[in-house]
Amino acid sequence: MAIVDVNFHSNCLNRMVTYKAIITTEHKLKNKPFKTLYLLHGITDNHNQWIVGTRIVLLANRYRLAVIMPAGENSFYVDDEARGHLYGEFIGCELVEHTRQLFHLSEKREDTFIAGLSMGGYGAIRNGLKYHQTFSHIAGLSSALILDRALHSTPDDEWILGRRPYYESIFGNLDELLGSDKDYKALVKHLKHEQVKLPKLYLACGTEDFLLEANRDFHDFLKQEDIDFTYTEGPGRHDWVFWDTYIEKVIEWLPLSTETFI
Repeated sequence: MAIVDVNFHSNCLNRMVTYKAIITTEHKLKNKPFKTLYLLHGITDNHNQWIVGTRIVLLANRYRLAVIMPAGENSFYVDDEARGHLYGEFIGCELVEHTRQLFHLSEKREDTFIAGLSMGGYGAIRNGLKYHQTFSHIAGLSSALILDRALHSTPDDEWILGRRPYYESIFGNLDELLGSDKDYKALVKHLKHEQVKLPKLYLACGTEDFLLEANRDFHDFLKQEDIDFTYTEGPGRHDWVFWDTYIEKVIEWLPLSTETFI
């Protein structure tokens, strides 16, 4: 087992960036490439938080799964063309290409997954759908599906990251948000219209989570659109107790094996 911090220059973000990788070293003895989970953190956190808050190292080792955890700032993992911070392209293209070059990762779509919590749940859903040719499975835990909140935000919200200027800095002109490629419902409708095979979806939210209604709304939307997905609720708040429990359920849901490779 190796836990690696990688620094490299990102053309998408125009600067040096860091990500953390969990690699089960004995797996390589069979010369079989890793199935890979790109795992996104939540707002105000960084690429270390999944290791601090959950048993992701234990689970990665158990299932012989490579896990890549990038630093996403507070970007919601979307592109900011004005400042040259293309987080969506970074997640969906550049990071995948870089990690495949550096580690022994499968290049198959069916072996490549994306998941996240809260802001990272939004990022996983948005980028998993936009880059559907790369990712076969998407999982969102307590996903920050907050487009309605952004549209109705005001400049004087008590929390600085809930104020309208912040949402405008992330999503651009809010009048143009719905129907854009930052709108997860619009992405689903577009892919459905194009008769594209959508990635498999897993959504989970705690019954005491403040984002529960937003997740239920997306559940209802997917059901109305006749999309194949898995949705679950369970006791829990917007915290690491819930995410530690449900990241294990996500990994159990992925097409993995616990067979021994040595």
